[in-house]
Amino acid sequence: MQIVIMGQGYVGLPLAMAAVANGHTVTGYEPDEDRLLHLMNGKSYIEDVSSDVLAHVLDSGRYLPTRQSAALTDFDVAVITVPTPLKDRQPDLSYVRAAAETLAAHLKAGALVVLESTTHPGTTREVVVPILENATGWTAGHDFHVGFSPERIDPGNRQWCLSTTPKIVSGLTQACLKEVERFYTGIAGELVLAATLEEAELAKVFENTFRHVNVALVNELARLAHVLSVDVWRTLDLAGTKPFGFTQFQPGPGVGGHCLPVDPVYLSHHLRTAHGQPFRLVELAQDINESQPAYVVQRLQDTLNTRYHRGVYGARFLALGLAYKPGTGDHRESPAAQVISLLESKGALVDCLDPHVAPAGLGDSPKVFGAHTEPPRPYADYDAVVLLTPHDEFDLQQIADQANYVLDTRGVMPVAPHIERL
Repeated sequence: MQIVIMGQGYVGLPLAMAAVANGHTVTGYEPDEDRLLHLMNGKSYIEDVSSDVLAHVLDSGRYLPTRQSAALTDFDVAVITVPTPLKDRQPDLSYVRAAAETLAAHLKAGALVVLESTTHPGTTREVVVPILENATGWTAGHDFHVGFSPERIDPGNRQWCLSTTPKIVSGLTQACLKEVERFYTGIAGELVLAATLEEAELAKVFENTFRHVNVALVNELARLAHVLSVDVWRTLDLAGTKPFGFTQFQPGPGVGGHCLPVDPVYLSHHLRTAHGQPFRLVELAQDINESQPAYVVQRLQDTLNTRYHRGVYGARFLALGLAYKPGTGDHRESPAAQVISLLESKGALVDCLDPHVAPAGLGDSPKVFGAHTEPPRPYADYDAVVLLTPHDEFDLQQIADQANYVLDTRGVMPVAPHIERL
């Protein structure tokens, strides 16, 4: 089939590669000029897709990266995988709307349009369908097909990827659902059928809400355990020995990536604005997780004051890790960046070391030393080292041996008097 995938990011590019591998011809629509140039030159910017795989797919002649909407003509299936960010703390569906409007100009009878972008229940039916119907004068479910199938991409996860993770699929009608099934069979893992679009939309946003709330719970527990002088990490390990009724989550410097800081807001905002109903747990979790970077900075400030009799102003810090999780260069919504920014706002001098994150595009602050595992100066030259993202490349024992003081926000460092765990 002729496939169009709107957006060639963490979701769209792996899907494009899988669709080509399954025998389809794919047009990857990417309006970002820098990304498009990388794609055309066979240089992948997504860790889950190697440059070798991208180059091979380009050579096959069945993958065309483009920013020209005229190249979208005559598609059989179009999948929308564009971002759904927050703008001024409000859900921003402008990318979804723009993608639907672009597709509407090239929609043919019998074609299928699938939304994969995470959003609140009702978006496919109430936003995407009207755009397509108004532009064509056709009726969705009769003249063309519409579905929703939430992405479950976990960047850097080699075990659970597109081909191994169960894939929720839904359709506007039963005929639509059959078309969605037909497309994803052979591309994704086991298909799980939802009865309605809204069930699938709610399932996706709840998956992330579940993690968001539980991370907030252990983040607050870590703060309270510190007040009680109890080791929260050992406490969680003890609780984790229960073989039923307990799922272990870990505290940290905050939450990052597209999912946790963003997706639950779509649900709570929609409930409050459209239905006048607050989702109190989500809103409380948001408050806790958003304040976690400030708590990390406060802990650093308190320890420097009480143990070493100096302030943050003028102190030299080394922040280890800028990505939002280990093993990836994905720094979207990273709490590490917020910790560094808060330290700098207090007059601290901060270097950041991350072997997965390139300095390009991050600006002059924070100062990032990418593609390296050693800092620009000896560990002992820093007043404090704060471990924010525990990449495997970091030699934790070396850091423990050479640093003056370490705040370990992930509970992975060796136990020592000069090492403090969150």
